[in-house]
Amino acid sequence: MPAAPVIDGARHLHSGKVRDLYELETGPHAGLLLMVASDRISAYDFVLDTTIPDKGEILTRMSLWWFDQLADLVPHHVVSTDVPAAVRGRAVVCERLDMFPVECVARGYLTGSGLADYRATGEVCGLALPPGLEDGSRLPEPVFTPATKAELGDHDENVSYAAVEAAVGGEIAAELRGLTLEVYRRAEGVARERGIILADTKLEFGSRPDGTIVLADEVLTPDSSRFWPAQGWQPGRTQPSYDKQIVRDWLTSAESGWDRTTGEAPPPLTAEVVERTRARYVEAYELLTGERF
Repeated sequence: MPAAPVIDGARHLHSGKVRDLYELETGPHAGLLLMVASDRISAYDFVLDTTIPDKGEILTRMSLWWFDQLADLVPHHVVSTDVPAAVRGRAVVCERLDMFPVECVARGYLTGSGLADYRATGEVCGLALPPGLEDGSRLPEPVFTPATKAELGDHDENVSYAAVEAAVGGEIAAELRGLTLEVYRRAEGVARERGIILADTKLEFGSRPDGTIVLADEVLTPDSSRFWPAQGWQPGRTQPSYDKQIVRDWLTSAESGWDRTTGEAPPPLTAEVVERTRARYVEAYELLTGERF
């Protein structure tokens, strides 16, 4: 993975698959965090050598738009968008929070790891679902299906609600579940009005020193959510999507020449795959927000 950029007045703390985190050491926001969205893209637990132009800025702008849409439901961690020039447009200044060690996932439709669990057990995260569901089926109601936070290069693993209670306590677990489902319902309605299905989403929360629960990280972007064109929705098959599915499909095609089973890193993406992927991110941003990128 490429080294995180050096930013004057900021100390690098951590890099994830897509984001770099710094502590600001000077200026009006000294002591707060600087979260930078890179143009990196990951697939199959690898961070690829190829980047997607403008991806970091698109994700940042989309998250900021959604934080505004959700502000009456839950506070968010963004303090300012006044960031160093080197990362302008793709970074935010944010609060320091005590992050909860759980990925808060809401699903309104069955696909991905939830579908795999359902096919194996008839359940997702210990929740029994009706028989006869297919890939892309709409669930009777949205469900909270938490996961563990994996280290870089590992899979997040679906866990039961009881595991969340054990990790954070019953009261906090109930709040996280309630907030996750509230955010999902609000966002699902907003997306539907714009001709997009929000199949599922992954949220992260932290707490302030006074115990207030705060929505953190990114929110409702194609990296943390599955967005499908509503017009093309048809259960029983893989749905077209506004995310990096183009990348995944190319990597597993004969054209890429890559064999996942070898454990070797994927090859660089072609220029065509890069441009098509960028176009999908831009399209999702413009459709959801109504703004031009």
